[in-house]
Amino acid sequence: MVPVPFVVRRVRRETHDTATLDLAPANGDGFTFRPGQFNMLYAFGIGEVPISISGDAQRPLPVAHTVRAVGAVSTAIRTVRPGAMVGVRGPFGTAWPVEAAERMDVVIVAGGIGLAPLRPVLYHLLAFRERYGRVALLYGARTPQDLLFRRELEQWRGRFDLHVGVTVDAPVSGWIGDVGVVTTLIPHAPFDPQDALALVCGPEVMMRFTVAELRKRGVPAERIVLSLERNMKCAIGLCGHCQFGPHFVCRQGPVFRYPEVEPLLTVKEV
Repeated sequence: MVPVPFVVRRVRRETHDTATLDLAPANGDGFTFRPGQFNMLYAFGIGEVPISISGDAQRPLPVAHTVRAVGAVSTAIRTVRPGAMVGVRGPFGTAWPVEAAERMDVVIVAGGIGLAPLRPVLYHLLAFRERYGRVALLYGARTPQDLLFRRELEQWRGRFDLHVGVTVDAPVSGWIGDVGVVTTLIPHAPFDPQDALALVCGPEVMMRFTVAELRKRGVPAERIVLSLERNMKCAIGLCGHCQFGPHFVCRQGPVFRYPEVEPLLTVKEV
C-alpha cells in the first residue's frame, strides 16, 4: 500500500486532455510488468488513480503511462512536468494472453484511450513477429484530434506484416481516412475467425458492440478477451469499488475472457 517515488523523465502530449509520462524509480531499482497490467499513480497531496502501463515490456524503464484528465488526480498527474515526483504502486492485475496467441492470428480492437492498455501488446507482437499469424489493429476515436500515438500509428501502417485500420466518428476538413464506429472495420479485417484471438479495450458500449460483431464474424467467445477498468481504488481487493458481479476487477482482472463476464456486461449498474 506504500507508493514508491518515481521521477517524471518525459511528458509527451497526445491530445488536448491526454499525455504520456515516462517514469523512472527515484532509487534506481528495476521494474518489470506484463502487457495489460496497471499501476496506481499517486499525486502527492491529492490522491491516487489506476493507470494502465502503456510502454514496452521488453524495455520497461522508464515505465510509460498514458493519462487522460478526467478528475482531480488524473488532471494533476497529466499536468506534471519533467523532474517532478509521483508515487507508484504496482504492477497489479492480469495480463493479455499474448503467449496463448502464438501461431494464431491476432486482432486488436481499441476505442479511444483503450489503445493505451493495448499498446504493450503491439510492442510484444512486433518484437516476436515470427511467432504469430496475421496481426490486425483496428482503432477508433471520436475525432482525428483524439487519436493517440499518431506517429507510431503512421509507422505501424507502413509495415507489410501488420494491418492497421483507423476510423473516426466525426471527421474534420482534410481527414482522408475511414469514418464510422470501430466495429465497421471488423468485417473486412484480414484474420481467420476460427484461428484468431481478439483483444478488445474501450468504452463498455463499444466493447459490447465489438463482441457482437466479432461473434458475427465467427470468432469463438472464449477467444475474445476484454479489459475492464472499473472504479479501481485500492488495487488489492479491499475497498470493493471495482466489484463487478462476483469479480473484483483489480484482482481477477482487468483482463477477462469474454465468457467470464458475458452475463454481466448487459446488466445496468453492475
